[in-house]
Amino acid sequence: MGLFDFLRRLFSKQPSDRNAAPVVLPVADPESNEAAKCGLTPLRYRSSLKPVPPADEQADRSPYLFSWRNPQNDGFLDLSTDADEQWLADFGLPHLKTPTDLADFLQVPPGQLAWLIHRGQPGCRPGSVRKAHYHYRWLPRKTGGHRLIEAPRPRLKAVQRRILRGILNRVPAHPAAHGFVSGRSIRTNAEPHVGRSILLTFDLENFYPSVGYSRVVAIFRTMGFSREVALWLARLTTSTVPPGLTAPSEADLRPYRTRHLPQGAPTSPALANLSAFALDVRLSGLARRFDVRYTRYADDITFSGHGRFGGALKDFIPLVTAIVRDERFSVHRRKRRVLRRGQRQMVTGVVVNEKINAARRDYDQLRAILHNCIRHGPSTQNRDGLEHFAAHLAGRIGHIRHLNPQRGHRLRQMFDRIDWSR
Repeated sequence: MGLFDFLRRLFSKQPSDRNAAPVVLPVADPESNEAAKCGLTPLRYRSSLKPVPPADEQADRSPYLFSWRNPQNDGFLDLSTDADEQWLADFGLPHLKTPTDLADFLQVPPGQLAWLIHRGQPGCRPGSVRKAHYHYRWLPRKTGGHRLIEAPRPRLKAVQRRILRGILNRVPAHPAAHGFVSGRSIRTNAEPHVGRSILLTFDLENFYPSVGYSRVVAIFRTMGFSREVALWLARLTTSTVPPGLTAPSEADLRPYRTRHLPQGAPTSPALANLSAFALDVRLSGLARRFDVRYTRYADDITFSGHGRFGGALKDFIPLVTAIVRDERFSVHRRKRRVLRRGQRQMVTGVVVNEKINAARRDYDQLRAILHNCIRHGPSTQNRDGLEHFAAHLAGRIGHIRHLNPQRGHRLRQMFDRIDWSR
């Protein structure tokens, strides 16, 4: 099972149901593709799934619980026959074909599973904010506008955690992906870029909302699940905002109107990494072509190189932008940075000029807070009214200690001197 075999299946054209648009990914045109013009061979995606003849999917009676009605007649659709047992076995995944199989695996009654995806509602969409299975919260962006945090309610969150443990964690992310991957961290994401002459960083705009329902269906299909199970898994791990949800502006709300990965669900980081698998393959290849290094931490993309890389930036930056767009993501142009050796080079908050280190400003700020906690009591420093202020400080100390053990040790000694009764 080679890397490209998985890639080819992961982003191939997939069958879908009447509520989901077919997944058709762009095939590069050698005459117009920007990457091809610069001498890079574009990827071509081809399905390796075995199609089921439409006649074999039609049934006069419901073949299993919660099967879909056939829109062309009064019958039903049987979408359970096209599972790929070999791929499920290769990934060590459960062999699930029907909604009942999935409900048993997730340890919930089939009726509750149908309720969680709003099976009886038009478009499987909640009718109101009160009936939604998410809590919604708008947070301001540093660059303007707001992003939506969609935190699943307890029942859905428990189901999503079982999907994460039993399915998504068994499928490997690309080696260049470091965010939310076991054994990788902001430190491993930054280490390849230590001591490099030039650092180039990009930010993917609306990363989670960019990953739509059809794309998530395709991911589960290429793992080997039947279309029926893939559709249910995609419904359980994607979201669409209900009518009546208030937003700071229509522009803020627009990316969330179609079904997408919700920021706040435990399954979203893993699905986002899998959706960006082809992007990582192509950007890794581009980096090798220019003799530079590439890593990605969630929506943060980083390249680094030495002297000759500076002269190639005028060609390299448009190529990156073209590949990102070709993979159906978008670059946040105002967040693109070129950092040279004489500047403070940071990768996802980690300084990489000469060695891995925490930003001096972060260390000094936290040291001042701890100093004031010792002198005046921690209650005077909890200006945001955090319920677990001690745990908050301990987490910030742990972050710095992970990057600079000596500084982290000094901060921990200060933390241990705090009188928490004050």
